[in-house]
Amino acid sequence: MPLSPLEHDRRYGELDQVMRAYAGQPADDTPDKPSQALTAYLRQTWQSRPWALAVAERQLREYAENPPGRLRLRLGEFYALPDIGLPDGEIQPWLSCLAHHIKHSIEEGEVPPPAAPATHWEWHARFPELGQFLGGWFSQDMPDEFDDHDAAADDYRTSTAPQLVARLVGELYELLALDMDESDYALAVAELGMEVDPPAPYSPSGWLAVIAERFRGPRAEYGPPDQGAAG
Repeated sequence: MPLSPLEHDRRYGELDQVMRAYAGQPADDTPDKPSQALTAYLRQTWQSRPWALAVAERQLREYAENPPGRLRLRLGEFYALPDIGLPDGEIQPWLSCLAHHIKHSIEEGEVPPPAAPATHWEWHARFPELGQFLGGWFSQDMPDEFDDHDAAADDYRTSTAPQLVARLVGELYELLALDMDESDYALAVAELGMEVDPPAPYSPSGWLAVIAERFRGPRAEYGPPDQGAAG
C-alpha cells in the first residue's frame, strides 16, 4: 500500500522539498559547484528552517545508497522521484552530490548571501502568503469574479484570518525592501501567481505598497448598533 503521510514525511519529507526546489530548474550540480536550484534551497532553508538541512542531507544520502527495491516498488511503499532530466544511471550519483553540498554547507557554515529569490520554488517558500493572495485573488479569472482590484483585495481581507493578513503585510514590506528594478517586481508578482496587470496608474511595486498600507490598519467591522445602549 502507498506510504501514509506520516511515514512519507518521516522518510522523505525534506528530500521532497529539495526535489521541489528543482521544478523548472536544471539539475546541473557538479562536485565543485551547486546548481542555482540547490543554492536557492540552501539560502531559504538556512534562513527559515536551518535544522532541516541535516534532515535533507540524511534523506538524500539514504535514498542514494538504498534506492527502493523490487518489493517496495511492487507495494507502492516508496517515494517516486520526479523527472529531473537525468538518465537513470546518473540519479544516484547526483543525489549523493546534493548531500555532499548540503553537508559541506553545514560543516563549513557556508551560507548563500542574502538575495532576491532566484527560482519559482524560492519565491513561494519565502513569500507563501503573498503567493496565496496573488495566485488566489488575482488570477486571470479576477475580472470575471470581482468588479476591480479593490474588490478582490477587500474579499481577501474579509475572508482571511487577521493573523494571515498581518503575515501578508510583513511579506509585502519584505518584498519591497529588496529594492529591485520595476521589471524585477513585475517578474516577482508573476512568479507568485498574479496573472492580471496592476490597476492604472500603478507599477507593480507601487500597487504592492498601496496594498501594504491599506492592510496595515485594523479591519473595519460593520454591524447593527448595540440595541442595549438605547435609553
